Amino acid sequence: MASRPLSHLSSPAPRLLPSSSRHGALRVPVRPRAHRQHAVMTTSQIASCAFTLGTVAVLPFYTLMVVAPNADITKRTVESSAPYVALGLLYAYLLYLSWTPDTLRAMFASKYWLPELPGIVRMFASEMTVASAWIHLLAVDLFAARQVYHDGLKNNIETRHSVSLCLLFCPVGILAHVVTKVLTGAVGRSH
Repeated sequence: MASRPLSHLSSPAPRLLPSSSRHGALRVPVRPRAHRQHAVMTTSQIASCAFTLGTVAVLPFYTLMVVAPNADITKRTVESSAPYVALGLLYAYLLYLSWTPDTLRAMFASKYWLPELPGIVRMFASEMTVASAWIHLLAVDLFAARQVYHDGLKNNIETRHSVSLCLLFCPVGILAHVVTKVLTGAVGRSH
């Protein structure tokens, strides 16, 4: 959706009605009624808001897992499925706004119907697609961080560093957790 200039919101110039007088000397300016325009966010604004909202929404969960991992409030909060529902709904909405029939054609342009890098690159040229991918990453990373956190509680090992890494570098956070488990001898205890 392209953004329109705000010039359409200003009042148009008055038009003059013909005079009813015999000589036509009297003219009365009449302004047409202004139509109320509803403020509509552009796709760029929606993508930007979703990006910020998603990022801010996961921070309390990471903060609790890092700052107070053994606190009861952390354990109760991390058990909640609310962030996954919220991020899932936001993700679905962004997908609805960004995906078109051309999106699927661009993704699966090969004769084997497999994604190819050039199609993915074209798809990610859209802010809406990037915002939806960011929300996807936030949800998956938070889920992985929660799994690392629970495994750390179960095996009585430190997870603050691993959970912190899961925020932006999820595979590295998982790797750090596995290395920590190996170094502490907790690998055999997890099963």
